[in-house]
Amino acid sequence: MKSGLQSSNPFSLCRIAAILLFLLIFILLLNSADVFGFSLSGSAKSTKTLPGFRQSRYFDEQERTFRYRENIRIYINAPSVEKFNPRRPTAVVLFALPNGNSIEQTAGKVMRKGDDWHYDIQHIAAQMRFLRNRIKDYNLVVIYLENDRRSWSWWKRETDDYSEIIVALADTLKNMFRDYQPYLVLSGHSGGGAFVNGFIEALDSIPADVRRIVFLDSNYGYDHEIGAKLADWVKRAPDHFLSVLAYNDSIALYNGKPFISDTGGTWYRSKLMVRDLAPLFQFDKVEDSSVIRFNALDHRIQVLLKKNPKRAILHTVQVERNGFIHTMLTGTPLEEKDYEYYGEHVYSEFISGMVPAFTELNIPARPRRGIGGAEFMRRIESLPFPEREEAIFAEISRGNIPDFLRQMIVIEDVCADTAGKSHTVRYEVMPDYLAVGSDEDFCRIPMGPVTAQRLADLFGATMPTRSMVDAVYASATVKLEPVTYHPVGHANETIAKFFEHNQAIEKQRIETGESLGELVAGIKKDIVISKLIDDPQRPDHVIIYGWHRPDGKAIQPLTNVHVNWYVDYSHGVRLVNSEVFIDGLPIQIENVLKNPLLYRLLSDEDTPMSTTRYGNTLHK
Repeated sequence: MKSGLQSSNPFSLCRIAAILLFLLIFILLLNSADVFGFSLSGSAKSTKTLPGFRQSRYFDEQERTFRYRENIRIYINAPSVEKFNPRRPTAVVLFALPNGNSIEQTAGKVMRKGDDWHYDIQHIAAQMRFLRNRIKDYNLVVIYLENDRRSWSWWKRETDDYSEIIVALADTLKNMFRDYQPYLVLSGHSGGGAFVNGFIEALDSIPADVRRIVFLDSNYGYDHEIGAKLADWVKRAPDHFLSVLAYNDSIALYNGKPFISDTGGTWYRSKLMVRDLAPLFQFDKVEDSSVIRFNALDHRIQVLLKKNPKRAILHTVQVERNGFIHTMLTGTPLEEKDYEYYGEHVYSEFISGMVPAFTELNIPARPRRGIGGAEFMRRIESLPFPEREEAIFAEISRGNIPDFLRQMIVIEDVCADTAGKSHTVRYEVMPDYLAVGSDEDFCRIPMGPVTAQRLADLFGATMPTRSMVDAVYASATVKLEPVTYHPVGHANETIAKFFEHNQAIEKQRIETGESLGELVAGIKKDIVISKLIDDPQRPDHVIIYGWHRPDGKAIQPLTNVHVNWYVDYSHGVRLVNSEVFIDGLPIQIENVLKNPLLYRLLSDEDTPMSTTRYGNTLHK
C-alpha cells in the first residue's frame, strides 16, 4: 500500500514547494526591505542624496547653493537622506529674506561672543527642524532667497522684468523636485513680502499648486487687487491656506518717535486684508490682552494681530517666538500643538552652527560615457607637454571628475586682520586633488599652473595660499604619509610615475578604512597662489608648497624655483571655492587677499597680493 504522500498528485508537491519558497522570500523581504529602498509597512526611504545636493554637517540635511541670473543667491535645505521619503508629497517653501539680512543670518546659529545679533532673531533653520520632527505626511524643503541688494522691494524697483523672473524662478525651484509630488509654499519676512506680492501680481490667478501663502509681518505692499486674487485662490481648493502675522507698528517708537505712517505698516495692511475678505468669508474674531485673531474656513485663513501697549518694535520678535512654525501649521491638526505662538522658543535643541551657504562650483555633470582614469592616463602618456595640458583641460572642463570631489569641505577658523581684530573665516575646499575619471576608476592628475588656473576660472574657484594649505592639513580627517620617489633622470615627470604615485596613495587610503570624500592631506604638494606670482626675477613660474608629514611639517617650503611647464608626480591642484565668508558675509577671496586690512585672514605673507592668479603664458 502506498502512503498518502506517495499517492498524492505530483502537482501538489510543486504547490507545497512553491508556497514554502514564497514564505522564505517573504521573510527575507521583511528582514532586508531596505535593499529595495522601501519597507513593507508602506514607508519609503531614499538611498542617496538628491541630484546636485550634498550632505550638511548639521542633522545630515541635504543642501545646495547656487546663483540664479547672477544677482539672486539661493540656498536649498532638504531633509536628510534617511528622512526624505520619495513617496510623499514635497512642500517647497520659498522663503524670501527680510531686508538687510543674509541667508546665514536668516537661518540662524548658536551664538558666540562677538557674533552679529542678526544671527539670533529668526532661526528659520531651527524652526524648520522642529516642524520636520512633527510633520509626517510630507517632506519639508526650505529655499532661502537672497538678492544682491538685500532687499526684494529695492530689487523689484531696479528690475524691469521682475515679474517674469519671479515666476520663472519659482517654476525652476519647484521642478527641481518634480519627481516628488512638489507643491509651493510662498513665505517671507519683512521685505520678503515684496517677493510674495511680486509673484501674485505677475499672474492673472494664483496657481493651484501654491498650497500655502504666508506673510510674516511682510504684507506692506498689500492692495485690493492682491486681496481679490487671494480670495479666489483660497476658495478654489480645500488645501489652500493663508497665514498672516502682524503687530501694531503704527504706534511703535524708534528713538522715541513713530517711524511708520498710519497706512504704511503691516498693522494697517492686515486689517485692510481682513476687510477685503470679510464679505466673502465668515470670520471669527477672538481677542485677548495680547492678540487679535481673525479665523475663517476652519483656520485656513488666519490673521493674527499682535497688540503693542509698550510701543516696542516687534518686527522680528514675532518670527523668533515660533512665528515661522505657526504660519506653517495654521489650519492643520498640529496648530498650537507642542508650541505657542509668541511663546517661549520650542526649537532651541535644533539650533546649529552656521549653514555653509556657499555658491556651488560651476562643474558640469560627469558625462555618461566619461572614460576612467586609467584609460585617460594611457591616452596622454606619449603626448608632448602642451598637448597633454590641453587634453587634461578638455577632459576636466567637461566634468569628467569623480563625484566625491564635488562634495566640498568647509574650513572654519578665527583669524586676526592686520589691525589685530578677530574674524570668523569660512571657506570650502575640495576634499582631495583634481582627478580624472569616476569614483571607481580615477587618477589624481598633476598639471601646470596655467591649466589649473583655466579650470579654476571656469569653475568659479581659486587655488589656496600657503596658510590655507596648512589649515587644510590641520582640518584633514585622513592624514597620509607622503609617498616619495628618488629622482632618476626625468622619470618623476612621466605619466607612468603619476599613475604609480596615485596607486600608492590609494593603497594607503584604503588601508585606513576611510571613504572617498573625506578631507585628505599629506599626499601632494599644492600649486598655491602667492605674491611670488609677481616675482620679477622669475616670471611665469609655478609656486608650490606643502606635502606635510605626520608631524605637521611640510616637506616643500614655499618656492617658485620651477618654470610653469615643469610638473612632476608630487604636484597637485586642490581647488578652493572663490567665495569666502568673513563674519558671515560673502566676499571673493581675491578681494580679501588684495585688501591691506583683511589679507592676513587668508595669507601669512607680509604684504597683500597684487596678483592672485596665474597668467596664461608658458615660460620660454
